[in-house]
This record gives sequence, C-alpha cells and structure tokens, in this order.
Amino acid sequence: MAKHLEIGADGEQMAMEYLIGKGCKIVLRNWRFKNLEVDLIVMDQRTLVFVEVKTRSRTEFGLPQEFVDVQKQRRLIRAAQAYILKTAYIGEVRFDVIAVKKGPEIELTHIKDAFWDS
Repeated sequence: MAKHLEIGADGEQMAMEYLIGKGCKIVLRNWRFKNLEVDLIVMDQRTLVFVEVKTRSRTEFGLPQEFVDVQKQRRLIRAAQAYILKTAYIGEVRFDVIAVKKGPEIELTHIKDAFWDS
C-alpha cells in the first residue's frame, strides 16, 4: 500500500476508535456511491453523522482540516443525499470533520457541524 494511503487508513482507524469511545455507533466505513465516498457514517445518539477524516503527517502546507474545501464539502453533501435517499433515512443529519495530525505525537481534532447542507 502506498505510504499516503496507509497514513489515511491509519487516521480513519483512529477516528473510528475515537468516535466509538465517545459512544457513537459506526454504521459504515468508506461508503461509496458512484464517484463519491464518505469516510465514516455514524449514529451519534439520534443524529446521523457523515464524517470526513483528514490525516497529515506534515503540516507545512496547512492543517488537515484546511483540506476539506468547498468542493470536498459539496461532494460529501451529494454522497449524504444519495445515502439518505437510498436508505429512506428520516431524522437529524450532521457533517463532521476529524483532523488527525501524525508526528512525534498524534493530535486528533473533532469539528462537529463543520459545515451544512444549504
């Protein structure tokens, strides 16, 4: 596996373990619809949460969460809409970002309600 893919998979695993520790139930990991993907779909009590995980080992070009740009947000929203339509889900929805900075020390930042579907 390529190094950057390995770093990403490690970050997703850390994010998943973190969310489980916070009492969330993992619904799906790496859910795909056509060319769209959601890293994690979880239930946080009664809220369905679509989670984008960004992992970086270096931050010279910015923090991991800074890479969830408007284009990425739009793709996540489209993927969430497809998932909701496919599963006929009715209820609260939230979009979170989990940023994982891997270095000598691992730093995980959870941003709840990082963006909204307008």
